[in-house]
Amino acid sequence: MSLSLYDCSIPVFIHSLSNLNALLEAGAQYGADHGIEDGVLTGARLFPNMLPLTKQVQIACDIAKRGSARMAGIEPQTDEDTEITFEQLKARIDKTKQFLASIQAEAINGTEDNSITMQAGPNLYTFTTRDYLNSWALPNLYFHVTTTYNILRHNGVVIGKGDFLGGGAFKSTPVS
Repeated sequence: MSLSLYDCSIPVFIHSLSNLNALLEAGAQYGADHGIEDGVLTGARLFPNMLPLTKQVQIACDIAKRGSARMAGIEPQTDEDTEITFEQLKARIDKTKQFLASIQAEAINGTEDNSITMQAGPNLYTFTTRDYLNSWALPNLYFHVTTTYNILRHNGVVIGKGDFLGGGAFKSTPVS
C-alpha cells in the first residue's frame, strides 16, 4: 500500500493541531498555577518584531484549513482572529480539526500534479499540489507550532520535545 497525499496531509495537520492544543493546555495550567493572566502568555512574543502567541496559533489553524481546502479544491471556513484566551484558542483549534475531519480522502488523492496558485503578501505563488504541501503548507504549519512552543517555553512553561511531538503511531520502550 502506498502513502497517499491525504495520508501526508490531513492526519498530519490534525496531529500537529492536537499537539498544539496540548501545549496551550500546559500554558493555561502554568498560568493558573503561577497567578499569570491568560493575556500575559497569549500576548507573549519571542522578540518585539515577531507575532504574539495568539497569532501563531491562528496562523497554524489557517495554514491547516486553507492548505487542505486548496488541495481539495473547496472553500475553507473563515475565522475572525479575535481569540485572546487559551480557551478561545483551543476552541479555534477544535473547529479547525472538525473542518479537516470533514475532508474526504477522495477529494485530495489524485490531485498531486494539479496547480495551486495563492497570494501571500504582495506575491503570487504557483505550486503543484504535492509541492504546495511539502514546500509551503507543512513547513509553515511546523514553524508556527514550533514558535508557539518556543514562546511558552521561553516564558517558563514546563514542556519538552515529547510535548511537541505528542503521542501517536510510535511506541517507546526502554533500552536496557
